[in-house]
Amino acid sequence: MSTDTSTIVLIGHGMVGQRFLEALAERGLTATHRVVVLCEEPRPAYDRVQLTSYFSGRTPEDLSMTDMAFIEEHGIELHVGDPAQTVDREARTVTARSGLVVDYDVLVLATGSYPFVPPVPNRDAEGCFVYRTIEDLLAIEEYARKSTTGAVVGGGLLGLEAAGALKGLGLTSHIVEFAPRLMPVQVDEGGGAALLRTVEEMGLTVHTGVGTQEIVVGEDGAVTGMRLSDGSELSTDLVVFSAGVRPRDQLARDCGLTVGERGGIAVDEQCRTVSDPRVFAIGECALAADGRVYGLVAPGYEQAETVAATLAEDESAFTGADLSTKLKLLGVDVASFGDAHGTAGDCLDVVYSDSRSGLYKKLVIGRDGTLLGGVLVGDAEAYGTLKAFTGSVPPVSPESLVLPAGAGGPVQLGPSALPDDAIICSCNNVRKGTIREAVTEHRCTTVPEVKKCTKAGTTCGSCVKVLGQLVNAELEASGVEVDKGLCACFSQTREELYEIVLALRVTSFRDLLDRHGRQEARGGEGCEVCKPTVGSIIASLAPAIGASTHVLDGEQAALQDTNDHFLANLQKNGSYSVVPRIPGGEIAPEKLIVIGEIARDFGLYTKITGGQRIDMFGARVEQLPVIWARLVDAGFESGHAYGKSLRTVKSCVGQTWCRYGVQDSVRMAIDLELRYRGLRSPHKLKSAVSGCQRECAEARSKDFGVIATAGGWNLYVGGNGGATPRHADLLAQDLSDAELIRLIDRFLMFYIRTADRLERTSVWLDRIPGGLDHVRDVVVHDSLGICDELEALMAAHVSHYRDEWAETINDPEKLARFVSFVNAPDTPDPVVAFVPERDQIKPDLPLLNIGLRPADEILEGSVTR
Repeated sequence: MSTDTSTIVLIGHGMVGQRFLEALAERGLTATHRVVVLCEEPRPAYDRVQLTSYFSGRTPEDLSMTDMAFIEEHGIELHVGDPAQTVDREARTVTARSGLVVDYDVLVLATGSYPFVPPVPNRDAEGCFVYRTIEDLLAIEEYARKSTTGAVVGGGLLGLEAAGALKGLGLTSHIVEFAPRLMPVQVDEGGGAALLRTVEEMGLTVHTGVGTQEIVVGEDGAVTGMRLSDGSELSTDLVVFSAGVRPRDQLARDCGLTVGERGGIAVDEQCRTVSDPRVFAIGECALAADGRVYGLVAPGYEQAETVAATLAEDESAFTGADLSTKLKLLGVDVASFGDAHGTAGDCLDVVYSDSRSGLYKKLVIGRDGTLLGGVLVGDAEAYGTLKAFTGSVPPVSPESLVLPAGAGGPVQLGPSALPDDAIICSCNNVRKGTIREAVTEHRCTTVPEVKKCTKAGTTCGSCVKVLGQLVNAELEASGVEVDKGLCACFSQTREELYEIVLALRVTSFRDLLDRHGRQEARGGEGCEVCKPTVGSIIASLAPAIGASTHVLDGEQAALQDTNDHFLANLQKNGSYSVVPRIPGGEIAPEKLIVIGEIARDFGLYTKITGGQRIDMFGARVEQLPVIWARLVDAGFESGHAYGKSLRTVKSCVGQTWCRYGVQDSVRMAIDLELRYRGLRSPHKLKSAVSGCQRECAEARSKDFGVIATAGGWNLYVGGNGGATPRHADLLAQDLSDAELIRLIDRFLMFYIRTADRLERTSVWLDRIPGGLDHVRDVVVHDSLGICDELEALMAAHVSHYRDEWAETINDPEKLARFVSFVNAPDTPDPVVAFVPERDQIKPDLPLLNIGLRPADEILEGSVTR
């Protein structure tokens, strides 16, 4: 089949189509064949898996998977916006919409799928959309401007992403799912319940076990609501159908190719159609030899590789694929692998469930101990390792694999425990042995080099962490010294740099770089990794080493990240938020009124946060000092919401008001927050104090949490909420006030001393050799003899604390930086604009349309509106 005059025509240029082109190039087929591509969409292949990130500001160029230099280099004829209309198999020609007629020797169909829209009345009404392409998102974003409520039909992967997108556009969002749970294909009943709780806590309303009977429209023909199968009605202005997809096989039907009873172009194990040996089908349009239509990108990639190998006359077959998947939906990790639903006979389930934290983990185990599959919701950190062990007997008990850190001592399985045939990257079907060969035979020494060599980690990225562990382990096993330096400028780790700064009293980044940096970096400017890291170390040790305690003094100012640079959090539209400290969440009415007056006078959006503070959003950079001055005059100070430092110490009302309280949790929270305010650390710090064991302040989800007992206080450390929840571990119990504060002083300074860059206490506690036991030995029992030093460092911090806002507004040199344009300091940034929403404002973000709004629709972010 491989002749110099052969022409390969590819119909469809999505992710799978692009992978097919790359596979042709890798096998040298683009040099011996003419390759023609007919693409229906107005742009080349883009990352449809990451489609929703478009709403977070990613551009079509960011999502593109097509390097035009690659297309040109390999002589590929790419016709964008010109889909195939007909195929004449007898004449072996394809006719495009433009009238272009292309002869083919080999035809590959990669036409993908189309969204399934249930056959309900008025499904084509104005305000109804599907969620499949960038053009779909453009239309949804535009229509959402005149809508207040949106509903998504379908609670699967794309349905949840669509609902999140509608919520991000400011709409009240509903999800309608016919199945009894969300994501019914990927997760079981328990996982669905955990996911439901988390989704509802995000402000989305979920309707499960009901179907859509009718789209209700108004007199103008536009959507006004939905009628559901249980007889209820749902008011909505916008409907997104995301009820699954169907193989796009009409072109194949029209030219007489065999299709499956439920759709899909029938192919054999070489992905060659059963009707015509010159025609192949790959991706979501293909009905594979095992009778499945695969809707994931990984099987499509395997099919693309199979066809390319077949055309190169190499042996290859696609007999089925791993359906394991790891996703982040609305910020929630969801993963399933292997026989996730336990369909195999005679199997057992090992389950860990914590509905309060939104955690659910289930492993399906065979009678002989073989790991068959599993479901992970809320914490999918172990996905890569567990998936690799599927089909084998893990070297540890199943229970130890599902228990979260802090709830029973989970076993950490390193890369060496995985067999060589373990699939590390399911998207590109890369095994551990292949990765080892990349290091040992192809001399790859970094993760980027291994990714380029093997394609592992280049699609969804969920395996990159395990990939890094494997690369380092293989290098160390080969006797190669692994560079664990902070960055290209420093060969030392963050911990080592901390010790150098402390021991030698280094107060300047340039001095540290010139004396202790890598030879080639000396005399340079540093990089985006080392500058903020060293800046944080110097700020943490400032009183002890004689450095300035203000992060905007002198050289320190140039080391800060964007947020620290302006002592405020940068928001999506270039405006900033102002977050005053409210210790322990306690605030007097007079101060509450001041915040309200400032928000009103400057037209700021106000929000009560989970940290028991009030955030004010929408301030221009030049307004920040003016707002701070009013807050400082009223007795407020910086809440350090912008810094890698202590954020808040939450509290319940404690024994003062609550009939269950056994200690004064509010007083203790205030004392702790005022003591540790402004303490710079490797990552942000959060704390909470609960007045009894009912734990209303959620102290065990914090970096250091305190829970009252009848005998004093229990101290917990290493907790974390967010994307990877972790229960804090008990460090000490029944402590007096003085004992509690002394141990927290030691714990925080030991963490600051030994943690890596951007490492939360939860990760640090799991990583540090000896874990909690070692930390307890050091902090409680002073096993290293450094507790006096740790306490002295904290005492120096406390005694030298100064409010950064107050010092800034009284320093003309620092004030000079708070302008939008250095050469026009009195000119505000014209891009910072707002639109009204729910009696407040929100950023005007025309992310998906070109051009600006009419001037009369924009609210300028200024004092006078």
